[in-house]
Amino acid sequence: MAKDEVKSESISAPEANVKPLNYRELFSGRQVSSKFIDPCAAASQASMDCLNRNDYDRDACLEYFQAYRDCKNAWIKQRKEDRRAGRPSA
Repeated sequence: MAKDEVKSESISAPEANVKPLNYRELFSGRQVSSKFIDPCAAASQASMDCLNRNDYDRDACLEYFQAYRDCKNAWIKQRKEDRRAGRPSA
């Protein structure tokens, strides 16, 4: 694939990945919760795609990294609130 073709591929906007997926839905149907289940996987993948698209220029992808951090913070905050309220976290 040529360099121009890679840059023309579209990736989702950083703002689209700020909100984590519902982790309860991701954990449901599993007997064991895993640390490898990540409701922010889309944000992580978007940041890696941005790096690949921009020849690993970190400064070009700062918005994607921030979106991933925001997503992880929202997920951790939700899990803490669920534990405090006595709701199952898995």
